[in-house]
Amino acid sequence: MEKEKNRQQDKSGRMIEVHVKRQDTPDAPAKWEVFQIKWRANLNVIAVLQELQIHPVRADGHATTPPAWEAACLEEVCGTCTMIINGVPRQACAALVDKLEQPIRIEPLSKFPVMRDLMVDRQRMFDHLKHVKAWVGIDGTYELGPGPRYSNDLAQERYKLSECMTCGCCVEACPQYGPHAKFIGPQAVNQVQLFNTHPSGALNATERLEAVMGDGGVQDCGDAQNCVKVCPKKIPLTESIAKVSRATTVHAIKKIID
Repeated sequence: MEKEKNRQQDKSGRMIEVHVKRQDTPDAPAKWEVFQIKWRANLNVIAVLQELQIHPVRADGHATTPPAWEAACLEEVCGTCTMIINGVPRQACAALVDKLEQPIRIEPLSKFPVMRDLMVDRQRMFDHLKHVKAWVGIDGTYELGPGPRYSNDLAQERYKLSECMTCGCCVEACPQYGPHAKFIGPQAVNQVQLFNTHPSGALNATERLEAVMGDGGVQDCGDAQNCVKVCPKKIPLTESIAKVSRATTVHAIKKIID
């Protein structure tokens, strides 16, 4: 009976207070705007932003522009809706309103240039993927036949590493990553481990190790371990970093001996 009473009270006018950090252009000063929307069951932050997109009216009654934000899959797969929600980098599509402390504070990632409001330019992360050659090369576009076989244990290990969606949560939480630092971040190092453990990808393992041995490479990791705490896919990023670090050490010793 008590639950039903609360449910009826919610339907009669429970409001959600949302604070959104706004920025009109990359060079404009940031500002906070406060909104209130009517509560509904099973709301996530994306649904809240969609409501504000339809009715961009602040809590003080003044109309404003709809907040700008990014989203695609809405299934915690694409990584585009990453933002800071109540001080934690996470996916807006997976952040349920009923599990968040109010008022809900939404702001863009701080480690990337803001384009507008909650939209940031994450190109730096994709450049790092190019830097470490995060792909398996093929010799031409013709049929090459079946690929090399490998064990189920290795397949399971690699599958977990492959779940990375370059969302930016790990680099946002990393104290060594930022606009004025060279560290390529946990996600790029994880890709080195992913592709170096692939039978075909291992053919270019040396190139990837060389890519993370210079300035901003794996040695710049401070072992804060914040990355694994915020990774939405629970990827063992610190394990990947440790394995790549050992591999670079072995590679460096071999270069000296040879």
